Amino acid sequence: DLLRGGLTTTALLRLLKTPAEILEESYSYISILSIFLFVMFAYNLCSGLLRAIGNSFMPLVFLIFSSLVNIVLDLLFIRTFGMGVRGAAIATVIAQGISVVLCLIYIVTKAKILLPEKRHFALDRGLYADLLAQGFSMGFMSSIIYVGYETIAGHTAARKLFSFSMMPLSSMAQAVNTYVAQNRGADNWERVRKGIRYAYIFCFSVTACLIVIVTPLAPTMVHLISGSSDPTVLGNGARYLRVAIPFFFALGLVNCSRLALQALGEKILPLLSSFIELFGKIIFAMVFIPRYHYSAVIWCEPIIWCFMAAELVISLYRNPYMRKGKTGN
Repeated sequence: DLLRGGLTTTALLRLLKTPAEILEESYSYISILSIFLFVMFAYNLCSGLLRAIGNSFMPLVFLIFSSLVNIVLDLLFIRTFGMGVRGAAIATVIAQGISVVLCLIYIVTKAKILLPEKRHFALDRGLYADLLAQGFSMGFMSSIIYVGYETIAGHTAARKLFSFSMMPLSSMAQAVNTYVAQNRGADNWERVRKGIRYAYIFCFSVTACLIVIVTPLAPTMVHLISGSSDPTVLGNGARYLRVAIPFFFALGLVNCSRLALQALGEKILPLLSSFIELFGKIIFAMVFIPRYHYSAVIWCEPIIWCFMAAELVISLYRNPYMRKGKTGN
């Protein structure tokens, strides 16, 4: 079974046109993450459960801790021990595993309401459809980064910085979800609108700060994460950050608006944004990336974020409850 799995993984990597010089490293990285996939699932599940009951602080603490541990272990395994890509994979698994343990300890001791019972395992087709669309979208984007080792190394380092920089916006989006749901339950229309407005201002402010702080230091940050001094690696990673970060405001609007709509009971409109993302990435992969290569990869997500933000913000402010104060209903 392991041999069959290895052959299948190698065949898929060749199908995705993975360069021959990094085929073995890619297989090593994917194999380690695949074996410990349950750790990543548990990490995201526990954090999401805590946010769902209004506890956004502890998931943020665990996320910061996990990111810092991951960075330290990356530097240790890659630069000190010379483990390369395998070291990066092991560092990710260990960091997330530690966070899972911390989350479980906290849930068992402080949030027993989250411990499931048999009656809680009910199917939700709308939720599964949303998760499926988002999963395909994220997986498809990962599969189109195949234009060379320097591109992959720079892009991987930049994505780690991207994830770290996104923490304030992600935490705000989760806070919006809880805040809107609570005030919708209390039928406090004015607080719902005010909370969403302040969340949008927060997203703009964080984006402005990141533009000032991160973009000038992008090459240095990519160097610290990747351990590479190759100008091509540093340049590719810096290019991605300098394009993506100014569009964080649009991504913040996407996350806040999507979770606000879900808190108001909407299911179809948030799902539609996931399909916009999926189809947008398919179009980029088929039309633009073969022609413009890494430049198209860099611009793919920011452009799609803008379309998703427009759809979600318009949908949110057309929601009957959001218009309640104006109509007097």
